[in-house]
Amino acid sequence: MTCGGAVNVEFSAVRQEDAEDLVRLRIAAMRESLERLGRFDPQRARDRFLSTFSPAHTRHVLADGQRVGFVVIRPDGEDLLLDHLYILPAWQGAGIGSLVLRDVFRQADALGKSVRVGALKGSDSNRFYLRHGFVLVREEEWDNYYIKAAGTMA
Repeated sequence: MTCGGAVNVEFSAVRQEDAEDLVRLRIAAMRESLERLGRFDPQRARDRFLSTFSPAHTRHVLADGQRVGFVVIRPDGEDLLLDHLYILPAWQGAGIGSLVLRDVFRQADALGKSVRVGALKGSDSNRFYLRHGFVLVREEEWDNYYIKAAGTMA
């Protein structure tokens, strides 16, 4: 996939031994939003990620051959859960996340499933998900939860 004609985006498999690298990437991607809320705690971010880490549901996001993020998509009841989508800050805003979502939507369409996602309140990711057709379904103390219904992926 290409991003605005400039960046080639691909996916690659994740192995168990990639876990710590993914933790570092997650922390780098979330740091600013968490600091804004006064909730930046690298150990908690590490523990939360590793408690559900599943290489089978995780893929590296590569831009021009360089690992710039990762995505985690899990089956969850009747839906797919977009559990994690992180792009390194230096690569954000280049359309990479949109290409990743396009791939997620293609998978959901093939399965006839809706896609659910949660986003930290105050994070730029809220605007990103709304811009891509997700609908806010509930708010909790720290997070907003969205769904993109099956059949609305185009």
